[in-house]
Formats: sequence, structure tokens, C-alpha cells
Amino acid sequence: MIQTGGFAYKPMEHENERASNSYLMSLIAIMVGLPLPIINLIATLGFYLGNRKSSYFVRWHCTQALLSQLAVLMINSMGFAWTMSIIFGDKTLSNHYIAYMLSIIIFNLTEFIVTMITSVKVRKGIHVQWWFFGPLTNLICRK
Repeated sequence: MIQTGGFAYKPMEHENERASNSYLMSLIAIMVGLPLPIINLIATLGFYLGNRKSSYFVRWHCTQALLSQLAVLMINSMGFAWTMSIIFGDKTLSNHYIAYMLSIIIFNLTEFIVTMITSVKVRKGIHVQWWFFGPLTNLICRK
């Protein structure tokens, strides 16, 4: 799920802290805006925009955190919309809905745990790439 490695240079202490905070921002946003999936993305986007002129290490991790929040937003928004259509619309509770909601719970728990682990490792100066978002971040984030 996560792959650790190093950059060509050793990041300084303040770079480690900023990169780690990019992941912590999404965790804090989850606690504040849990029912609304867009809150996480807005918080992470704000942190990304504030650090887009930082060092490559910081920008890279801010970008990876932002990409992961985009995926979380899409998955959670679908579940939120489906739930609202059951509560206020004409949709009924089905096995598909229950399976999707269980999948969302597993995905969010996994993302939460991996984000905490990544935040701790990045704070120590260890470069962490996630299996899907790492290569995508490499394509987007240039030195």
C-alpha cells in the first residue's frame, strides 16, 4: 500500500514538518466536517495552495495528500448522495447500498490509518509513496 524511499537530498526539519502537516490537515478536516465530504478537500487544497512554492519535498507530499482527498471526495460523495436519495427520495435500502457503504467504511478507515502512518514517517524525513497516488504525483509534481 505504501512504499518508502528517499529523495536525493535530506529534507530539513521544517520541510518534514510541513510535508507531515499536509496529511494531518486531512485528518483534522475529517473530524470537523465528517458528514460533508467536501470539507476535507477544501482544507487540503488550502494547505496545498499555501505551500505550492515550497521545496519539492513539501510540494510533492501536499500534492499526494490532495490527490488522495480527491478520491475520498468522489467515493464519499456518491455514498452521501445515495443516502440522501434513500432518506428524502424514492430509493429503497438495498444490498447494493449496504455493500457500497461497507466498502466506503473500509476505504475511509484504510485511508485514515495510512494517512497517520505516512504523516509520522514523513515527519521523520522518510519519503512515502502510496501505491496509486505516488506515481500519479510523480507525473504532476515537477522539480
